[in-house]
Amino acid sequence: MNPSTPPVAFLAPGHTSKADPSDVRRNNRALIFGLLFPATELSRAQIGRRTGLSRVAVSDVVGSMLDEGLIREGGLAHNPGKGKRGTLLGIDTQRLHIVSIDLSQSRFIQGAVTDLLGTILYRSELALGAEDTIAIDDIEQLAAQLMDHTDHVIGIGVAAPGVIVDGMVRRSTALGWHDVDLRTPLEQRFAVPVSVDNDSTSGMLAERFFGQGGPNLMFVWFRRGIGTSALINDVPVVGENHAGGEIGHISIDPEGPPCPCGKHGCLERLISTPVLEARMREHPESRQTILEQAGVHLANALAMPVGLLDITDICVYGPPDIVNSDFINAAQRYLDQTTASSFHAQTRIRRCEIGNDIAIRGESTAVLRDYLAR
Repeated sequence: MNPSTPPVAFLAPGHTSKADPSDVRRNNRALIFGLLFPATELSRAQIGRRTGLSRVAVSDVVGSMLDEGLIREGGLAHNPGKGKRGTLLGIDTQRLHIVSIDLSQSRFIQGAVTDLLGTILYRSELALGAEDTIAIDDIEQLAAQLMDHTDHVIGIGVAAPGVIVDGMVRRSTALGWHDVDLRTPLEQRFAVPVSVDNDSTSGMLAERFFGQGGPNLMFVWFRRGIGTSALINDVPVVGENHAGGEIGHISIDPEGPPCPCGKHGCLERLISTPVLEARMREHPESRQTILEQAGVHLANALAMPVGLLDITDICVYGPPDIVNSDFINAAQRYLDQTTASSFHAQTRIRRCEIGNDIAIRGESTAVLRDYLAR
């Protein structure tokens, strides 16, 4: 990251209460961390100039962050003059750890211990039964395995498909869950804070910080179902009911197949990974046509929010045999036809290049976000 890059709004402070010194200190800590995350190094003097904080305030907050294990001291800053060179500060990847669990895949759940940058230090997975269902006990079992292989854990993160509100999965057609509390049983058993996030949001965070995504991004997720997350000026858009991005349950064809959500012809019933894989197995000779039609369906669902939000970057994550050039090119052609104008730059649709650990790495960032807010 360029040293002139502004702090990451997602990790930077929100409103500050002047009446509560702890709020000021917490916000200053998040502000400084956001300047350094994920890979910037700055001296104390540079931090002061970038943030407008006093020398005393920077020294105080930096000292506590060093003691806490959030940041570490490195080399010396470049100084074109004759003055003393300041010590550079960066993210500490040695002391604090995160446990991150991914519920978005079929047939198994996977998890890992990561550092603060989402680098995987230890991984484990748990195979599911023939019915491919997930129980709380399964998640606890995997979390216990991971917790046994690390220390200094600042939190556990779970990436799950569905509508997530305050640690509870309100509705997930992919998991068959309704009002399932994930946070409470995990916090009670392991005595560390637990974050629960929508899987597409986790994927978007990974793309933003460890991929090619910028502060304005629409991220599309193909795994058990279809989800979308939007990032505007580095702030995730979650919606009034925390259901922002649930395009999988937009009805594209009201006369189409029934969906577990109660409607017919939902996008998830037309182009989700299991649906497309089954269709291509049945008609292998029509593979290209099936994928091109799926790309058009996706672009049709995205055209309106692209125009509404003026998004120019759409990143699609999914299996390479589905999210391939046939799919992407068809989606791009349709989106160009429906959104191109003299006042809207072309929106590029591209394939996400982060691998299968995308949800784990993104969820580790979500845990870090919640840790800084506490």
